[in-house]
This record gives sequence, structure tokens and C-alpha cells, in this order.
Amino acid sequence: MATTTAALPDALGHFGPYGGRYVPEILVAPLDQLEAAYRQAQADPAFQAELDDLSQRFAGRPTPLYHAKRLSRHLGGADIYLKREDLLHTGAHKINNCLGQGLLVSRMGKKRIIAETGAGQHGVATAAACALFGFECIVYMGEEDMRRQSPNVFRMRLMGAEVVGVDAGSRTLKDAISEAMRDWVANFETTHYLLGSALGPHPYPMMVRDFHAVIGREARQQFQELTGGLPDILLACVGGGSNSIGLFHRFLGDESVKMVGVEAGGRGQALGDHAARFSGGSPGVLHGTYSYLLQDDDGQIALTHSVSAGLDYATVGPEHSWLHDQGRAEYVSCSDEDAVEAVKLLSRMEGIIPALESAHAVAEAVRRAPAAKGQKFLVNLSGRGDKDIGIFRETLPDLG
Repeated sequence: MATTTAALPDALGHFGPYGGRYVPEILVAPLDQLEAAYRQAQADPAFQAELDDLSQRFAGRPTPLYHAKRLSRHLGGADIYLKREDLLHTGAHKINNCLGQGLLVSRMGKKRIIAETGAGQHGVATAAACALFGFECIVYMGEEDMRRQSPNVFRMRLMGAEVVGVDAGSRTLKDAISEAMRDWVANFETTHYLLGSALGPHPYPMMVRDFHAVIGREARQQFQELTGGLPDILLACVGGGSNSIGLFHRFLGDESVKMVGVEAGGRGQALGDHAARFSGGSPGVLHGTYSYLLQDDDGQIALTHSVSAGLDYATVGPEHSWLHDQGRAEYVSCSDEDAVEAVKLLSRMEGIIPALESAHAVAEAVRRAPAAKGQKFLVNLSGRGDKDIGIFRETLPDLG
């Protein structure tokens, strides 16, 4: 099972029944062009060498693996290790994919880039990559997310990006993606859509996963060097699912390693109060892909909620849906309250302030660790919490 899973997607972009390409006919040709350019780049040592050089000298790879000793002792069970993607340039794992796609677009000869963002980290990484390569940059962002993530809006604009607010629907990530796709349909001849997660129509889930697979490759080697073995459990937050699939992919063949994805449990179990697709959703089509989806009884896309803007999304990457159905990965949810408490705990135990998205994975590690004496947990710390300071002030008023 593990070997077959690692070899997906198939030629049409399917992970079992999930994935594929559900788009207007006008986008079929640009998607074919993108897939052909990506496969050529994949096979070109010069492309890989240039990406490796940018990843090291511009983004700051490799990121360290850190043993959270005080937190582990405090919990009295498992040893917790953190993969420090938060230390990358722009503050999160998103730069891995943006450099990869940016380098690809420079080969394709397009000069206008559009992107969407929720937490703002993909938008910031896109703006940085566009400044690096000299591209025009337009980032769509829901107005609610602009309010929650105002520091990142400023950072994008400082690097020359045009940030376009979206006031439709819930004014969050789903609506930003919808607006970006409308732009792409109208301007595909001159424009590349730099999609920020491992979802959307083929080849995006495959391509974004591959650009983030460096996380798992590094982590596996580092863990073996540091501990002499492999982790018992991988934990990572899952919105669209890019940081988690990047970590998981290199471990798919290691059947002794359990994988846990942590979704946004939000403020309750009612539809509209969370973004837990696997416990509250069912398969359907959104934004060009077939995957687990939060929808009402009439098949309408449900509103979602999370304290973390990056997890506040109605669907999930199709590879995660396949891993879920195959039982290769387990998916759980974490409430807003527990995520905020995990921010406090990690900050005070280790001097590391995680992004609210990453805090969902930290919270699940904290929940499991006391009963897992002798085990080793590897948590992907996908981003840092600078962008969330405003939300921390709202949710932790006792800190002033």
C-alpha cells in the first residue's frame, strides 16, 4: 500500500478517486502547458541545482530539527522534536513552493503572477519571489483575513505586490481562491496562477507537494542522525495540506511511522463553526479538484471558521483524502481554544512562538505526549507567530 501511495498521482492527476481536473475548458490548455513545463524542469539537473541554490541562499534551507527538551519534560511522556520551517525567509514553509513555481514561470516566459492567501504567509512568500524574479504580483485576500493578518498585508505591499481585498462570501480563503481563478480564466495567456497549497486542478497537488517534499527529506535524514532511528509519529496541521504532505511524503514507505494531520476544530461541531473536513464533510468538487469538502444537505459549500486564517478552508488536498481513506494517515481536529493554549505553552517552555496554524499540531502533540512514554514525536512547525500577534492580543487579553 505505501509504495503504491507514494507513486501517485496517476497520469490524469488522480489519487484513487480524488484529485483530477474540474475546470472550464479554457483552462485545459494552460494546465497542460504547466504540466509539460513542470515535467521538463523535474528532469533537468540545472533546474534542480538552481532551486537548491535559491532554497539555501535565499530561503535559508536546511531548516534545523530541534529537540524541545523542556516541553517534553513538562509533559512527562514522549520526546517532542520540531522541524523548524518557521525559521525560513518570510516566516513559513510557503517559500519552498513559491521559489519552485517562480523558477518554473521564469522558464515559461510569463511575467504576471496572481496568488491567493489566507494567513498571508503564501502571499508574502509570493511577493518575495516576484520581487526576486521581477514579476508583476497580484494577491487576492479575503477582507476578514486582511483584518486578521494586517502585518502580512503591509509586508506584501512593501515588496511591491498589489493586494486585492475580496468581500464576497465569508471574506476568507475560499473566496480569495475563487477570485484568483476568475482572474486566471480571463488572463491565462499572460498570467500564471501561483496556487499556494496542494490542492486545485492537476498538476497543482503534485507540483506543490513535490516542492515541499524537501521538508520530509531533510527531516528524515536529520532525525536519523540525531536519534539513530525514525520518529514514531509525525504531526502537522492541515488546511489545504501543503506543509503536512511535504512532511509526510518521504515517510510514506516507512510503515512504522504514524502520520497525523490536524484540522481546525474551530469553536464547535456545527457546520459553519469549524473547518474539519474529514469529520464533518463528504467528497465533492471545489476549485478544480475532487476531495473531502464541507457542504450542506443541498450540496452548497459551507461557511467555515478557524482562529487561524490558514486553516479556514472548506476543502482539503486530494492526496490527504486518499491517505485518509487508505488508513495511511489519521486526521483529527483541534479547537481554537486548545490551539491558543498551545501557543502559550510552547512560547513559555521553549521561547518559540508558533503560528496559529502550526499550534494546532503542537496542541495534538501536547494532548498525546503524556501517554506516549518512550515514543518520539516529530511536529512540523510550519510557520512563526509574528503574523498572529493581533489575534493573540484579542484571545489572550491578560497579557496586555
